[in-house]
Amino acid sequence: MRSITSFEKRHLFREIGKNWQNYALMGPFLALFFLFTLLPVLISIVYSFTYFDIFSSPRFVFGDNYIRMFLDDDVFLIALRNTILFALLTGPIGYFLSFFVAWLISDFGRRTRAILTTLFYAPTLSGQAYTVWLFMFSSDPYGIINGYLMRLGIIKEPVGWLTDPTYVFGVVVFVQLWLSLGTSFLAFMAGLKGIDRSLYEAALVDGIHNRFQEVWYITLPGMKPQLIFGAVMQLISSFSVSDISIRLAGFPSVQYSAETIVTHIMDYGLIRYEMGYACSLAVVLFLIMTLANFLVKALLNRIGS
Repeated sequence: MRSITSFEKRHLFREIGKNWQNYALMGPFLALFFLFTLLPVLISIVYSFTYFDIFSSPRFVFGDNYIRMFLDDDVFLIALRNTILFALLTGPIGYFLSFFVAWLISDFGRRTRAILTTLFYAPTLSGQAYTVWLFMFSSDPYGIINGYLMRLGIIKEPVGWLTDPTYVFGVVVFVQLWLSLGTSFLAFMAGLKGIDRSLYEAALVDGIHNRFQEVWYITLPGMKPQLIFGAVMQLISSFSVSDISIRLAGFPSVQYSAETIVTHIMDYGLIRYEMGYACSLAVVLFLIMTLANFLVKALLNRIGS
């Protein structure tokens, strides 16, 4: 590795001195980012190689937590499978649904667009949204879905939507998709309105004749930053499903049918106080999300290239 020469050092310090205002403005954010994001990640990585129950000092066990995770923890394997399925189902579908809805309403007038945006985004803001779905999927005959199905003669007795492991996972996926029009949806709305309208007029001269060609050759390349941002946000939400699983299916869910890596981390970290093992689970989830993030960005970077 080449060492930095004295001339390069002087040049670096000179540039820092000339732009000290920018560094001063960045300082508070960098300090908070280091204290509350980067430092906890580094500490978690260190603790993942220890046995730490918060009541005694951490004791290094090296790779025992990871060996236990993949060879002795059957629930983790269920959580890993569920998490990947959640991400594969809710991630792409929620991402394309967010873009499609944003694209559909982007050409409406300002007032109509504002009303529709509020209506689609509202479910992510409501803290009581789960209560509605608990009533909808209630396992007794008075649940809305069971009541209608029994009235139509499709079923003869109530279905345990949230108590039968056959249905629990599908219900949680469905509700997660209903909540998927979140931050990425707003980012797509902003990206669509930021595209220069003259590009579409020029595209007509160049031989583009339908909306789908406009989307592929103009819209998507023109809002690539928003697409990448939306993909990252959708990726985080699809891999970190926990609250919705706990509210609908319980903690733990029946036969761990809706268990995810995040709920598994909560189980060991907040209930069993095995912080070392919980940190190792968090590190594995972090690596999976990082790999998925690189793959998604690589795919999006091919748009328009």
